[in-house]
Amino acid sequence: MKKTLIIFSFVGLIASCGSNENKTTDKSTSSESTSTEAPADPEVEKGLALVGKSDCLTCHKILDNATGPAYQAIAERYKDKPGSVDSLAHKVIKGGSGNWGTIPMTPHPAISEEDAKAMVKYVLSLKK
Repeated sequence: MKKTLIIFSFVGLIASCGSNENKTTDKSTSSESTSTEAPADPEVEKGLALVGKSDCLTCHKILDNATGPAYQAIAERYKDKPGSVDSLAHKVIKGGSGNWGTIPMTPHPAISEEDAKAMVKYVLSLKK
């Protein structure tokens, strides 16, 4: 009886793993369809992928303010300012405060400078 239960559990585990693969494929397909709306800049697409994998969307939303400012508001403020990519990438890595209120941005020291710049380029691409 125990062997039968173990076998059924194993089969169920394998079946559930298979269904997760299909869900992942479905998600990537749907993100591919929405990514055609964004600029075809590979750096922006890389930034979008990195933002999606990070904890950024915990504090930031695209259109609405949350704990942090909306990405579109950040893009409006910084898009045309020289040096903004480097400056904002530094803030992603080191954290910051005072530019959008009193709540500080949490530092993300594990994010490389290259990845932070790609993430910032994605955010800045959202300017209307």
